[in-house]
Amino acid sequence: MTRLEILHVSNHVLCVVKPACVPTVPDDSGDPSMFDLAKAWIGEEFGKPGAVFLGVVHRLDRPVSGVLAFARTSKGAARLTQAFHDRAARKTYVAVTSAAPDGGPEGEVRQWLVKRGSKNVVRAVPEGTEGARLAVTRYRVLAADGPRRLVRLEPVTGRPHQLRVAMASLGAPLMGDLKYGAETPLTDRSIALHAMALEVPHPTAPEPVRVHAAAPAGLGLPWRAFDAALAEPGVGLE
Repeated sequence: MTRLEILHVSNHVLCVVKPACVPTVPDDSGDPSMFDLAKAWIGEEFGKPGAVFLGVVHRLDRPVSGVLAFARTSKGAARLTQAFHDRAARKTYVAVTSAAPDGGPEGEVRQWLVKRGSKNVVRAVPEGTEGARLAVTRYRVLAADGPRRLVRLEPVTGRPHQLRVAMASLGAPLMGDLKYGAETPLTDRSIALHAMALEVPHPTAPEPVRVHAAAPAGLGLPWRAFDAALAEPGVGLE
């Protein structure tokens, strides 16, 4: 069994690090998912030979790495799901873009997004388009390396692919993101988007769950050029 990197475990919550290119939940590929791996880990760690409950409360795209939270109880699942729905969960991502964003070193992107076709592609469309949903993304450039930029991203809303579309719309597609304008793939077929930090109300305790996952450090990946900036305080949750 693949060894999970555990960030937090309590009676109601489990937070782990999702490697890039591993699906959050089972899909048509048949590859082991984080859902499967987490259930197996709980069964082994806590000696549960029977069925293990695990609730999916949010997801990360397959090529994205970083913090992923699950619920260990039905009460936890209901309350965490509500927290994400109510925008009470705060998520912080870092990304490496192939160019500087057209909108300047920091700003907010407001777009109406809709999924088009059968290839799981999301497009920005005019307000009022049938099926479109508002997506709001805040960004700030943290460092530069030639044309590339390390960018901190905070999704105010939680729409599919919203961070990827937001950066592409600013002329700064994420490195490796061929679906949204990148010219070349990364060596591991990931995209340079990492869920670095998560803060969410605990289902039963007064103190929130607050977790942080360091960016991938693999050779050939664009994160290596930004080691110093990624180590600065405030890159994750401020």
